[in-house]
Amino acid sequence: MTGKTSLIIALVVLAGIAGCDTPQENEPVRDGVPGSTRLAGLLGDDDRQAFAYAIEPRPFTFPADHGPHPEFRNEWWYVTGNLESDSGRRFGYELTIFRFSLLPEPIDSKSAWRTEQIFIGHLAVSDPDGNQFLTDERYARGALNLAGAQAAPFRVWLGDWQMIGGEGASDGSLDWRIEAESEAADVSLNLVLESTKPAVLNGDRGLSQKSGEQGNASYYYSLTRAETSGALRIGGDEFNVVGSSWLDREWSSSALSLDQVGWDWFALQLDDGTELMYYQLRRMDGSADPLSAGTLTATDGTTRKLSESEVELAVEDYWDSPRGGRYPGRWNLRVASADLDLDIEPVMPDQELSTTVRYWEGAVDVRDRRGNATVTGRGYVELTGYATE
Repeated sequence: MTGKTSLIIALVVLAGIAGCDTPQENEPVRDGVPGSTRLAGLLGDDDRQAFAYAIEPRPFTFPADHGPHPEFRNEWWYVTGNLESDSGRRFGYELTIFRFSLLPEPIDSKSAWRTEQIFIGHLAVSDPDGNQFLTDERYARGALNLAGAQAAPFRVWLGDWQMIGGEGASDGSLDWRIEAESEAADVSLNLVLESTKPAVLNGDRGLSQKSGEQGNASYYYSLTRAETSGALRIGGDEFNVVGSSWLDREWSSSALSLDQVGWDWFALQLDDGTELMYYQLRRMDGSADPLSAGTLTATDGTTRKLSESEVELAVEDYWDSPRGGRYPGRWNLRVASADLDLDIEPVMPDQELSTTVRYWEGAVDVRDRRGNATVTGRGYVELTGYATE
């Protein structure tokens, strides 16, 4: 679901970036640092009511909806994928760019540095053969061309990290390119992605309800399969790679309810051409929220909504983070109505991002529990709300 609400709330501590007339050092700001007292003011009812909310289904218009929605508090462009080199070496990757509004209206200022928009990016590469998980985080104000987003031609950027493409099609399909390089992680990506299916509207025609409270929802669509090729560099080694990627897009102005602590999100691409997205929202008592939901996409692009009652998700192993917290480490996911009984296993245990908010997100393998060789695949999983300080 990539609703990453906990991450977005943590970003509020970066509010000082937007209001400064001079550039700041790009050092990550962690939870609990000075500035976190701004949370109450920035998340108060007066400010929040001025933003747009996801209340009811709306028409999606492409390619315009690939671009930004500044009337909402936050949104993200979230790409994950599984890649393979010429020699068969396996990799996973993630590139996410978030947009976060501190104020509902543009700042009236003579300073070109002032802005109400903050962008943050996460980059991760899983290299199980090399037993390494390489990550980086950066952020910038949405001013002076440091970061931004536009619909036509499609481009989202944060410094030299960018997703760029053409005009796009009316069904939401899009061909685009990813460019990202990190000196800190000593990795780079230069990938071309070609959509093979139209955009999938999750939830109720794209309205994804996260709790029972009105407006506690997002507008959410996915491009569930994009053929991917290009170059991946790790240190001094460069690999020609091919594979498949997934784009998730959400925008909203709301957060999880007070009794929800996080979610387990699955984006699975099966070799028979189907895709499965499912997010299980977790309550404070550990139970699954009834509003957990998913989407099953057939080979021809047609979709079927999945309710929480249709999906059985069982954790079969755990991984203890050396940084604190216990995460699920292996799953069985059953959808009897779709004749799916899937075992899901990470390509490596430690795929935890120690960014502004710690969370686990990584590449996984998918197999049919009954031994059906045609029901295999790969995917990505995101786990939030498990980390401890």
